[in-house]
Order: sequence, then structure tokens, then C-alpha cells
Amino acid sequence: MIRNESEYQTAVARVDAERKRFAEHAKAWKKQGFTAAQVAKLREPLESFHMQLVEEVQSYERLKRAQFEEFENLDGLGQVLIGLRIARGMTQRELARRMDVSETAVSRDERNEYHGITVERARKVLDALGVRLVTRVEVEPMGVARKSRGKAR
Repeated sequence: MIRNESEYQTAVARVDAERKRFAEHAKAWKKQGFTAAQVAKLREPLESFHMQLVEEVQSYERLKRAQFEEFENLDGLGQVLIGLRIARGMTQRELARRMDVSETAVSRDERNEYHGITVERARKVLDALGVRLVTRVEVEPMGVARKSRGKAR
């Protein structure tokens, strides 16, 4: 997950450089006599990693526009907290100052995607970001199997 503008700029530059490198590789492979099908096979593993990086760039751009994915049962809350900081255009340093904690603490929390934080800590982050989180509770009939994190409960 891209967490700041510097990482974003680096990722965008890598995406552009990889696109150019793909074109150079394809040209060289064709020159060596590889067929179009063989070139496509050679590109597959390179493009797989490339597409992952492109998705991270697109995800960061969505966060900057304050477009968030829904999350369920607090799974993904950490990514939303990071995304809210990004959408606010706030640095980790600024968030730390507003929360009256060290920048190192914010950096650590974000690196761990806020895993294991308390409800009070989440509330403090939301307050520092000037955000109100609204939830909806859906009660399902007892005995109905549910999938959570890919496992039936």
C-alpha cells in the first residue's frame, strides 16, 4: 500500500519505466525471432508484477479523491484510516502532532495498518483527521452461515 506522496511519485516513475522496458524487451525478442505468442508468454510474469504496482497507484489516487471501499466487521479499518489521512492531504508528522504522539508511533501504526489498535486509539485518529465514521448494523438470523475473511463461521 502506498502511504505518502513520495512513495506515490516513486511508484508512478517505476510504472512508466517498466512500460518502456517492456517495449524494449518485446522489440529485442522479436528481433531474436520469437513469435508474437512466445513474446506474450515471456511478458506474462513481468506484467503480473507491473499490474500489481499499477493497482497500488490507482488505489492511492482513489484515496486522494476520498473514494473508499466498504469494509465489514472492522476488517479493513486500518486501510481506511490511512486512506483518510491521505485524502485529507495530511502527512504522518501532521497527524502525529494533532494526536500528540510521536511520528514514529503513527508510522508504526500505519506500517501495521493499525492492526490491534484499541477503539479509543481509532477514535483519536478519526478525531485528529476531523472525520466522522458512521456504521450500520445488520443482524442476520442465527444459524445462517457467513463468510468472513474467506472462512465460514
